[in-house]
Amino acid sequence: MFDKILIANRGEIACRVIESARGLGVKTVAVFSDADRASKHVALADEAVHIGGNAPSESYLKGDVIIAAARATGAQAIHPGYGFLSENPDFVDAVEAAGLVFIGPSADAIRAMGLKDAAKELMEQAGVPVVPGYHGKDQDPEHLSDAADGIGYPVLIKAVAGGGGKGMRLVEKPAEFLDMLDSAKSEAKTAFGNEDVLIEKFVSQPRHIEVQVFGDGKTAVHLFERDCSLQRRHQKVIEEAPAPGMTEEMRAAMGDAGVKAAEAIGYKGAGTVEFIVDGSRGLRADGFWFMEMNTRLQVEHPVTEAITGVDLVEWQLRVASGEALPKQQHELSINGHAFESRLYAEDVPKGFLPATGTLERLKFPEGARSDSGVRQGDSISPHYDPMIAKVITHGPSREVALSRMAAALAATQVGGTVTNLGFLGALCAHKGFANGEVDTGLIGRDLDSLVQAPMPTDADVALAALAALGLLETRWDTGFGLWSAMQQQVGLRFGEEEIQATVMSRGPDAHDVQLNEVTLEARRIGERWWVADEPAPEVVATQDKVFVFAQYGLAFDVIDPLARDASTGGDGGLIEAPMPGLVKAVFAQVGQDVKAGDRLAILEAMKMEHSLLAARDGVIAEVLTEAGAQVEAGAALVRLEEEEGEAAA
Repeated sequence: MFDKILIANRGEIACRVIESARGLGVKTVAVFSDADRASKHVALADEAVHIGGNAPSESYLKGDVIIAAARATGAQAIHPGYGFLSENPDFVDAVEAAGLVFIGPSADAIRAMGLKDAAKELMEQAGVPVVPGYHGKDQDPEHLSDAADGIGYPVLIKAVAGGGGKGMRLVEKPAEFLDMLDSAKSEAKTAFGNEDVLIEKFVSQPRHIEVQVFGDGKTAVHLFERDCSLQRRHQKVIEEAPAPGMTEEMRAAMGDAGVKAAEAIGYKGAGTVEFIVDGSRGLRADGFWFMEMNTRLQVEHPVTEAITGVDLVEWQLRVASGEALPKQQHELSINGHAFESRLYAEDVPKGFLPATGTLERLKFPEGARSDSGVRQGDSISPHYDPMIAKVITHGPSREVALSRMAAALAATQVGGTVTNLGFLGALCAHKGFANGEVDTGLIGRDLDSLVQAPMPTDADVALAALAALGLLETRWDTGFGLWSAMQQQVGLRFGEEEIQATVMSRGPDAHDVQLNEVTLEARRIGERWWVADEPAPEVVATQDKVFVFAQYGLAFDVIDPLARDASTGGDGGLIEAPMPGLVKAVFAQVGQDVKAGDRLAILEAMKMEHSLLAARDGVIAEVLTEAGAQVEAGAALVRLEEEEGEAAA
C-alpha cells in the first residue's frame, strides 16, 4: 500500500478520497487554486500545495504542475477523482513517465474509450450490444443524411468526442437533419475541438442504466447496475441502485456485457459502462445497448457502495498499489436499495441558473450520508461546478429508501444561496417516479409542476419578521424589572414582493405579528417557538437576510428603510449579467435593430454557456462590455434605446 498519495482534484470528490485514504493509513496531499485556498479539501489533507489561479486552465488542468507537486511532497501516486484530468491519457503517460502511479486505468484503455465511434466498434468486436447507427469516418453531410435515412427516424446526432449533452441533437424528420447537423458540429467543435459526429437510432422511452465495473488489468467484476434515467438536459439529477423493474436475466446479461467491455481493453480500477435501455415494453435482456464507458470513478458511485457494502475508493487504492481484486463475482451481492440526490446552488424557477453565495447555514440530517466539499461559512465559487453536496439514503426496499430520501431533503438546511432542494423534493413526491416508472424524458414532460416556486405562509413571514428584529434570541430576566409592550415595524422582501410587518412585543417570550389584516401570535414554550399554534422551523438571520427552513428553505431580504431602491419598475431595455462570469461573445452593435428573444451576448459561468436575450424589441443604444471581460452579477452589458414614453416617465 502507498504511504502518501496526491489528489489531483478539489471539492467533494477530493474530500471523499481523503476519507478512504485515511481509513487505510495513507497520507494525502491536496492541491488548490487561488479560490480554493481555504477550502474543505485543503483543511482535511495532511499537506496542500498551491498550483495556480482560479480558472481550471490555470490550476487543476496543469498536469505538469500537479506532477511536480507530487514529486516535491514525496507522493507515490496520483488519484484524479472525476472531471479535470481524470480521463486524459496524456496526463496518465506523464504521471507514469515521472515514476508515479496513476490510480486508474492505463492511457491505452482511456484512449480506447475516448472516442464514441471507435469505442462502439471495439464493443461490437467484444460481443457487447450497440445501438444501430453510423459510426464511420465519412463526415460528408449528404453521406450522414443518407445514413440517417437508413437507420430510420427519429435519430440522434452525437459528437464523437462529446459528453454532457454538448454536440447532441435529436432529429425527428429528414427535412430537419442538415440544419441540426450543422448546429451539432459547431457546438462540438467549440466544446471539444472535434466536430465529427455519429448517428444513432433514437430509442423511445429510453432509460439510462449503467453497470459499475472494476478490473485489475486482466480480469474484471461488476458491482451491479445503477439507474440514472432521471435527467434534465442530459445531466443526472437523482440516481438509484439497483434499477427498478430489473430482472435477474437482464441483470446477468448487462453485468456480463460490462465485464466484457472492461476486459476487452485490459481495464484497471473503477469504471462505468453506460447503456441505453428501451423501456417501452419493460426491461428485457435484448433491449439494451452500449452507449459509452466512463474510465473513472462516477459521481453517483455512493449508491453502489450502499447496496454492496464496498468502498470503491479503497478498492482503487488497493488495486493500484498492486493488490488483487478484493472480491470475486460470486462474493458480491445486492443489499436493499439506495438513492443519491445532487444538491446544487442553482435558481430553479429562473431556468436552473447556477448561483453563488456564502453558506450562512449548511446542515444535513442524521441518518443520511452527505458527501460535500463545502462547509458552513464557505462560499460557492463562480469558477467551478456549483454542487453543494450529494445526499444518499439506503433502505431495505425502494419504497423505504425513497421515503428516507424525501425526509432527508426536507431536513437539509442551506442558507445563503438558492438551491434545487425543492425541485429534488418534488421529484421524490412524483407519483410516476415513486412507482418506478422512470425514463429520461420524465423531468422534461412534467417540468412545470416540478419547478413551482415556494410561497411562504403567514407563519413563515411572521417568523422572518421576528428574526429580522432579533426577537427570537433575546432573553431577559423578568425578575429584575417590569416589561412594557413595545411596537416595531420591519420590511421584508420575498422575491419581488415587499411585505410590511408590525410586531407588538408583550414580553421576551410573547410577540404578536400583524401582516395586513392578519395577526399571528408567536410564543416561546420551553426552548422552541410556536407561531399560530404550530411549532416554528429553524431560522437564521444575517444583517440583511433571513432564512426560514420551511418548504426546503425560504430566503427573505430585510429592507433597509434608508436605502434607495433603484430597482423599482425594472428596465426591460437593460441586459444585465445574471451571475458572475466571463463574457464569451457579444453579438450586439450600437444602432442595431433587435427583436425580443434575439441573442445579444453569451456569458460563461460555472462550466456552462448562457445566452443573454433581448427582453423586448428595440435599438441598441450602448454596448457596455466586450468578449473576454470578467463581470460581476448585475453588471450592465447592453442597453436598448428608450421607448416612447419612458423618458417622460
